[in-house]
Amino acid sequence: MKVVILGSAAGGGFPQWNSNAPGCQRARAGDPAAEARTQASVAISANGLTWFLLNASPDLRQQLERTPVLHPREGLRHTPIGGVLLSGGDVDVIAGLLTMRERQPFTVYASERIHQVLEDNPIFEVLARDVVTREASALDRPFALGEGLTATFFAVPGKVPLYLENGDGPQPIVEDGTTVAVEIANERARMLYVPGCAAMSDRLRARLAGADLIFFDGTLWHDDEMVRAGLSAKTGRRMGHMSLGGPGGTIDAFRSIEVGRKVIIHMNNSNPVLLADSPERAEAEAAGWIVGSDGMEFEL
Repeated sequence: MKVVILGSAAGGGFPQWNSNAPGCQRARAGDPAAEARTQASVAISANGLTWFLLNASPDLRQQLERTPVLHPREGLRHTPIGGVLLSGGDVDVIAGLLTMRERQPFTVYASERIHQVLEDNPIFEVLARDVVTREASALDRPFALGEGLTATFFAVPGKVPLYLENGDGPQPIVEDGTTVAVEIANERARMLYVPGCAAMSDRLRARLAGADLIFFDGTLWHDDEMVRAGLSAKTGRRMGHMSLGGPGGTIDAFRSIEVGRKVIIHMNNSNPVLLADSPERAEAEAAGWIVGSDGMEFEL
C-alpha cells in the first residue's frame, strides 16, 4: 500500500490567507521552520497506478499539480484517480470535488449521511451523474477499493459541521456517524485516517489498536489556544476536536494504545506543533509522533 499526504493543515491551510499571526508570518516569509501546508487530504494506492483520495480539500487542484503520480498519463483526458472517500460534510472535506467537474469518471464513496449533504446542495450536480458514481457505504461494512484494498467507514466522536449547527450553544458530541473516519487495509497492513475527532472513546481505542499507520486529528495543541490568541471565542471541544497536549489529550491518550507509525494531520494555523523549533514539536516527536507535511510518503 502506497500513501501520500496531499495536505496536512486544517481548514484555511498554513499560512491562512487572512492570518497575520506570528506562525503564519513565518510561513509566508519562507521560514524553513514554519513549512507551509495545504488543507488535509491523503492519497492511497494498492499498485501505484490507481489512486484514491481520502477527502477532497479546497486546495485539491494545487495538490494534484504538485503530485506527479496523480497526473494524467495517456490520451487527451485521463486521471489515475479512481475515487474519493469522504470522512465528513465540512467545506474542507468536500469543496475539492468541484475541482473534479470536467466529466471525468470516478466514484465518490461516503456514508448515507454525507451523501445527503451533497444531495442537499445543488452545486454538486456539476459532478455529472452519468459520469461520476455516488456510492453509499454503510458504517463498519468493508468494501473493495482497487486491487487488494478494502475500505471501511466508521464513526468517531464528533459533532455536526459548523454550517449545519443548530443554535449558538455547544453542540452534542456523538459517535453515530456524524463524524466519520476511514480504515484502509490489505493482506499485510492496516491504515486509519481520522482527521476529525472530539474525544477518545473505548470503541475508537479498540479500532486504533494494532494499526500499522494512523493519521490523527491534530487541530489544536491547547483546547483554548484560539481563545487565548484572540482568534475565536470557541475552544477545541466546542469545535469538535481533541487537543494534542495536556492530560487527556491525544498524545496522552495514545500512550496506552499499541500502534505502528502515528502521524499528526489537520493542524490549525494556530497550533505551535507546526513550528519545527517549538517545544510542542519536540514534545510530540519525543512521544513518537510524526508531524505530517505535504508530500510525505509512506509504504506499507
